Amino acid sequence: MESVDLTINQGEIVGLIGPNGAGKTTLFSVVSGYYGPTGGKVIFDGEDITGLKPHKICNRGIARTFQIPKPFLHLSVVENMMVGASFGAGHSSRQAAIEGVLEILHWSGLADKAWMPADTLNLVQRKKLELARALSTVPQLILLDEVIAGLNPTEAAEMVSFITTLRQRKITVLIIEHIMKVIMNVSERIVVLDQGKKICEGPPAVVANDASVVEAYLGVQGHA
Repeated sequence: MESVDLTINQGEIVGLIGPNGAGKTTLFSVVSGYYGPTGGKVIFDGEDITGLKPHKICNRGIARTFQIPKPFLHLSVVENMMVGASFGAGHSSRQAAIEGVLEILHWSGLADKAWMPADTLNLVQRKKLELARALSTVPQLILLDEVIAGLNPTEAAEMVSFITTLRQRKITVLIIEHIMKVIMNVSERIVVLDQGKKICEGPPAVVANDASVVEAYLGVQGHA
């Protein structure tokens, strides 16, 4: 990463795109505390959170998902969610956490799987659980890393609908996704990285037609 300057406003859904190896997941890992930055700062809600441990950052209201869902397979869906809730920012008691978890499961379409072991879930259900687990921490900002990858068109549309409802719940979203149709439709603003640098930022229509973005994806003059 090199001098990436990125500001996200409360309530926005911002897309983060770029070729493989551009630094997108690395940026997520720095913001969420998995990697320590070698320079610069991470400021969240007016507080310098640079270098804090992941659970401390989660407790302050930032959650993330991973490209490959890795639930606790021997635990039920609810128990997986309660693990997230125990590190989160917003529950005052165990009962409040359970009520919040059940609400998220209903909202995400997993209510009928609540007491089933996570190893019984299919791919789309595990992706929903990955997102639901992050939501169980009661985040203000959620970082979504390719939650739609691998889904069929119907499943992808369902997940997009789920993501857009986050805005109604006043949750800010930064999302990485390689499916351009999805990222262009769901994002209000898009940031493009290439080789660890920010090369473009703006509304989807502007970014899609930017020459530097086309070159980063397709090579000079449209050739790989």
